[in-house]
Amino acid sequence: MHSTLHPIRTPTPLDLSLMVLTALIWASAFIAIRIAVSETGPVWLAASRVGMGFLVLLPYALWRGMVWPDSRRQWLLIVGMALLNVVVPFVLIAWAGLTIGAGELSLLMGAGPFLALLGSHVMTDDDRLSARKLLSVLLGFSGILVLVGPSILAGLLAGPLPAMLAALGASVCYVTAGLLVRRITLPPVRLACLALAIGTAALVPLALIVEDMPETGLSLPVLGSLIYLGVFPTGLAYILRFSLIRAIGYSRFSLSINLVPVFGVALGVIVLGEALSLSLILALALVLSGLLVSGGGRKSIGRQSA
Repeated sequence: MHSTLHPIRTPTPLDLSLMVLTALIWASAFIAIRIAVSETGPVWLAASRVGMGFLVLLPYALWRGMVWPDSRRQWLLIVGMALLNVVVPFVLIAWAGLTIGAGELSLLMGAGPFLALLGSHVMTDDDRLSARKLLSVLLGFSGILVLVGPSILAGLLAGPLPAMLAALGASVCYVTAGLLVRRITLPPVRLACLALAIGTAALVPLALIVEDMPETGLSLPVLGSLIYLGVFPTGLAYILRFSLIRAIGYSRFSLSINLVPVFGVALGVIVLGEALSLSLILALALVLSGLLVSGGGRKSIGRQSA
């Protein structure tokens, strides 16, 4: 049995609200990415948003007093978490998106909560598998299936295997990184800042190798999209992610992943004027039911400052 540094507690209504907010912020990133990626390229887009997120968090981290890892083991955990949480999945998802559609990506990323459920059961002693958690994951994944529909499943079965494996690999990266977060002692904001610094240091050289020098003279919509990506889906969302994982455990937090494709389609309705479908309403109801079902189990309080 593995000990954990940050005991978890039962999700509160505020925790569930923050999970929904995190998913909404992540879903909004897809619109900003669609606007920016044609001018920046996928790797420079990842490097730009991570670098901007780091610059957003740095003043606060310095004001609070930057906290550094106190051992070699902590440094290794943080570097590994940063690579698995920022660098590798961003590149894998961007590469997979070149050959498979957003619906297929959403479905493949929906495997994350199942993987998180198993990983948390094996790697922790207070985030164990239960009937309630299994039901919540099944409800959430059912919502994704309702949303993407049979046509997406058919397309997925006929899609290119390397791209599908890349998307699944990104999901595995996120789950592994999420399990590492609870073993890291840094406060959430300082941890997010350091992780984004490490991600920037890795992604900028990679972008130079893969895509050469970045484009200059970017349009105003692209610049606005990059700023938004850095401040909200990267900076703020990562603070929420780290804080919630420590508070309620990764298996419960991972349920918010199911909301991302649902909100992505909903934003298409709101922002792009797409038609509101019955499948979207049903998918949202199923995913939210999964989140509500997850709100049970052993209570254990563990707090840490930002």
